[in-house]
Amino acid sequence: MAFTKIKIEGTIEVKTGLHIGGDDSFSAIGAIDSPVVRDPLTREPIIPGSSLKGKLRSLLARDFCTTPMEGVRGFEKDCREIKRLFGSSERGSDASGLGMQMSRLQFSDCFLENQGELPSFTEAKFENSIDRLTSIANPRQIERVIRGSEFGFEIIYNVEDPDEVAEDFANLETAFCLLENDYLGGGGTRGNGRVSFVDVVAGVAVGDFDLDIPEGRYIKKLG
Repeated sequence: MAFTKIKIEGTIEVKTGLHIGGDDSFSAIGAIDSPVVRDPLTREPIIPGSSLKGKLRSLLARDFCTTPMEGVRGFEKDCREIKRLFGSSERGSDASGLGMQMSRLQFSDCFLENQGELPSFTEAKFENSIDRLTSIANPRQIERVIRGSEFGFEIIYNVEDPDEVAEDFANLETAFCLLENDYLGGGGTRGNGRVSFVDVVAGVAVGDFDLDIPEGRYIKKLG
C-alpha cells in the first residue's frame, strides 16, 4: 500500500459564546480580563488545533471507560483505539501493548470563515463571583467569540492499517457527537462553548486508496 492520507474537512459552527483563552499577561483597568486566542496576522479569533484535538480525545477516552475515573487517569493509560488516533509519547510498553506511537490524526488551527456576516467577532461577557464568607464580589469580563461564527477545520488521517480505517472513522464520528453534546473551551457549565459540526466530508488527498467508510451522521465520503 502506498503512503496514503485522507483529508477530513468541514465547519465548526458556534452555537453559544465560545471562550478559548489567549494571552492575558497585561490587562488595563476596565479592559477584558480574559481575552480569546487570536490569529496574530489578522487579529481574528481562531480555534487552535490543539484545543480541538485535546477535547475530542478526552471525551472519547471517557466514552471508552468502564468507570468514570478511568477517563481522567492520563493520556498514557488510554486504550489502543484512542492511542492510534491521537498518539502516545510513552516509551516502552503498557497494558494496551503499545509504546510510543505517532498520531494518525493531524489537526490544523481553525480559522474564521464568515467574517463578512458577523456584526463583530467577539463580545464581552460580564461574570461575578461572590465570596460566601465575606460577600466580597469579584467581577470580571470574559471575551467570547459570538454565536453564529463559523470556523473551517481540517484533519489529516494517515492510513497505517487499511483494516482499521472504518473503525477509526467510526470512533471519530463518536467523538464529534460527544463534543456536540458537551462544550469546547472554557466555561462550558456556564453556557459557553456549544458547537456543531456541519458539512463534514472525507476524501483521499495523497495516494491511491479505496476509501470505504460507513457513512455516518457527520462524515460523508467526498464524491
